[in-house]
Amino acid sequence: MSAAPTETPVLDKRDRITHSGSESPPAAPGFWARLAGNPKAVLLVAALLVAVIAALAGGSGIWPKDLTFDLRTPLTDLNEWLVDNRDTHPLFLYFLLHISNTAQSAVDSVVLGLENLGFIGVTVAAVLVAWAAGGAGLQRRALRTAGTALGAFGLIGLLGMWEPAMETVGLMVVCVVVAALVGVVLGMISGLSDRGERILRPVFDTMQVLPAFSYLLPFVLIFDVGTPSAFVTTVIYAAPPMARLTSLGLRGADAAALEASQSLGATYRQQLFTARLPLARKQMLLGLNQTIMMCLSMVVLASMIGAGGLGEEIYRSLSILDTGQSLTAGIAIVLIAIWLDRTTAVVGERLDDPAAATRRNRSWLPWAVVAAATAGATAVGTALGKLEWPDNWVVSISEPVNSVVDWIESELGSGIPVLGGTLTWASGFAEYVINPLRDALQATPWWALLLVAGVLAYAVGRWKAAVTAVLALGVIGGMGLWTRSMDTLSQVIAALAVTLLLGFAIGVLAGRVDRVERAIRPLLDTLQTIPQFVYLIPMVALFSGGRTAGVASAVLYALPAVVRITNQGIRQIDPAALEASRSLGASTGQQLRQVQLPLARPSLLLAVNQGVVLVLSMVVIAGMIGGGALGVDVVKGLAKGDLALGMTAGIAIVCLGVLLDRISQPGADVKKRGL
Repeated sequence: MSAAPTETPVLDKRDRITHSGSESPPAAPGFWARLAGNPKAVLLVAALLVAVIAALAGGSGIWPKDLTFDLRTPLTDLNEWLVDNRDTHPLFLYFLLHISNTAQSAVDSVVLGLENLGFIGVTVAAVLVAWAAGGAGLQRRALRTAGTALGAFGLIGLLGMWEPAMETVGLMVVCVVVAALVGVVLGMISGLSDRGERILRPVFDTMQVLPAFSYLLPFVLIFDVGTPSAFVTTVIYAAPPMARLTSLGLRGADAAALEASQSLGATYRQQLFTARLPLARKQMLLGLNQTIMMCLSMVVLASMIGAGGLGEEIYRSLSILDTGQSLTAGIAIVLIAIWLDRTTAVVGERLDDPAAATRRNRSWLPWAVVAAATAGATAVGTALGKLEWPDNWVVSISEPVNSVVDWIESELGSGIPVLGGTLTWASGFAEYVINPLRDALQATPWWALLLVAGVLAYAVGRWKAAVTAVLALGVIGGMGLWTRSMDTLSQVIAALAVTLLLGFAIGVLAGRVDRVERAIRPLLDTLQTIPQFVYLIPMVALFSGGRTAGVASAVLYALPAVVRITNQGIRQIDPAALEASRSLGASTGQQLRQVQLPLARPSLLLAVNQGVVLVLSMVVIAGMIGGGALGVDVVKGLAKGDLALGMTAGIAIVCLGVLLDRISQPGADVKKRGL
């Protein structure tokens, strides 16, 4: 008589094979039985039923006026005070004016230095810096990185974008240096002090959720349009990644190494500089990479407040629907991003290379070569009178691109048999997905949405999350932005749903099939280096703007992060668990459903969190191409210098981000229980 089958969590009860003569396992409880055994699920279903019944019964979805508070008046008064006192108040004259003048002088000096180097000197310097960062010599890594830099700067010149590109690089250099320094200081405070970490964590959370446009408006009122406001905004926007990863590196330092350092009599300061910071350098380098990318993204957006450079080319071209010219500038921005990303990333790769340690004693030599070769190239360019990129070396792609866009609108926009076309898809997505979501949210009584949000946050986390979610919605309603916020929320939900469906599917496939992972890696690398502004260009060409174009931009912007995190979570699963499931006869589908996805749940939750933040950020920027709702309020507030309009919309967006975070991330106790 055969033994009864061994109980295992890998195979579901209904999938187990019973041997003849053995007792069949008890039937798995049905859906309703499992639901009844989960009080939080019952509470959530009840809240949803109440909301649906209230909406169908014709309840008002408008926030009552007697529950609003006036935030616009004090913000308008502050706006007027800033404008009236910007040139006379001691705070401006003796403090803020010095920041403004220093920033302007620093950026002007860097841009002037780049102009004096000439296009030959700048190209040689960029190529050799990439070569030195890759390890110098004739190593494949160094040559590949140098070739990337050469191709990037050569194409920028050929596209006729050399001068605006140098303006962008000049502003970026100053912003990256200051943002990195500020980030390291804040990261050390957060990483070395528990109190500092508790104080700075909500600050970093708010700074990362607040849309980029909302940063621009208050500093325009303080510093006026131009370079200083762009500089301060960029530094504040880009410092958090450096600070967070520095803190993570300091807190994650090897305890054994720190204990050994302390046992050798090292003081606290010696331990910091000889143990903690060296052990955290990989995380700090990753933070620098992220800071550089965020600086580039914000510098491009800052063109709206007079920062100039490539961003101004895109903004001006989009405003007159010149897709060809905007794409030309967008390509130049992507090339700069790729050059910066590869140059910094290759340094991180060298940290894991044992052979690189043997060459550190002569690390000054490649940089001496960089300095000497740059000086020589500059001298040659000056002698030949070739400081500016020659006009006869420029290849214009604007007209061909505009011709392609016109062809897309006329031939692919609609009328394609069966498929319809891009404009048909845009109209259908808006009509059957976005509009029903918006109408449902706006028709549901406000109190019912507060109830659902609170119960959902409680079901996912704990009561603190529920209180936070309800308060976030309450602030939105209290500011009188309920209806417009529900419009934005509908776009965010639609974009997030598409992003997660595609991201999880592609990420799981890449995690299970090496060939797919290798094939999509270059595409993901490219998408993650493109600044937000640039995503709008192809969406305008395909969908002629509007909410669907904004949703598509958000999906493209957030998709790489979701795919990468999902892929990483699937690949980091213990091979022993998969081997055990295979030995028990689990099929491929059973391995995925009952082993890989449950074990990868922390990574999947992180992917959801990142998807929320990135989608929300991009939907707001899509207000520039007809996304409407809160996004257009932020854009209008910036364009008109209206602090009350722009800041209240920005606060509402932050509240939406907090709400979505609380209802998508389980509490710490839930994570520990693995539920």
